[in-house]
Amino acid sequence: MSGPSPAAGSFAAACAPRSLGDGTFTTELRTEWSIGSHPHGGFLLALLARTATVALVERGEPPADPLVVSAEFLRPPAIGPVLLRTDVRKVGRRATVVAVLLEQRGRGCVEARVTAGRLPMRRPAWADLPAMPAEPPARALALSGDTAEGVFNLAKGCDVRLDTATAGYLAGRTGDPLRMRLWVRPREGEPDSYFALLAGDVNPPVVVNLGRVGWAPTAQLTAFVRTKPAPGWLRVQVDCRAVHEAWFDSDATVLDAQGRLVCQARQLALAPGL
Repeated sequence: MSGPSPAAGSFAAACAPRSLGDGTFTTELRTEWSIGSHPHGGFLLALLARTATVALVERGEPPADPLVVSAEFLRPPAIGPVLLRTDVRKVGRRATVVAVLLEQRGRGCVEARVTAGRLPMRRPAWADLPAMPAEPPARALALSGDTAEGVFNLAKGCDVRLDTATAGYLAGRTGDPLRMRLWVRPREGEPDSYFALLAGDVNPPVVVNLGRVGWAPTAQLTAFVRTKPAPGWLRVQVDCRAVHEAWFDSDATVLDAQGRLVCQARQLALAPGL
């Protein structure tokens, strides 16, 4: 017997593509998973990963989790219907690779390789992780409304809190370090492996602390999922190593409520303001 269907508008429902039976899928990119008029990059990563694992089950392969998702953002899709094409490139005992292409109006928008397998469940033998409280402090700001990149529609589907001590741009400062700390959880249900992928891209662009405010399009985003998150808040620390002319990098470390590493995400993006 199948379980209950995810609530309409929830993260789980938005990440549930409809199969056409031949390795292709359709879905509707919804406003509540966007920033301004642009579908959220972390959400797209989660959607591509979910499409890959569903395609494997349709082929008769055992259920698998996303381990690595590496995506090239060719052009920004618009809110509305999209087509997802899958191609199983390798089936392995520990790792299976699926290519997924998100198309809209006959044009490729996001192209990804998804490595799927079984996530580790035991505690790590060694870890070096940032120290953050399990829950957002009282001073943390709930992100909503108009933000550095546009209207933060994501607030309809998830609760995001930003540590204002790491966001000098909110006070008009332009010289703070390019490091941010946030907490995030879905408004319905608990975080899963796919939501951890969204969490790896949930922050405002770190270059806002340099006064460079506006849309910062991602060129390439790669994320590792390390284990399934426990219920509760996900805590996120984001760092930048360098800003070179228009290009900047952004590294996110995502911990769950038990302090375990659940996702690492690195991207190269274009900074606004040049």
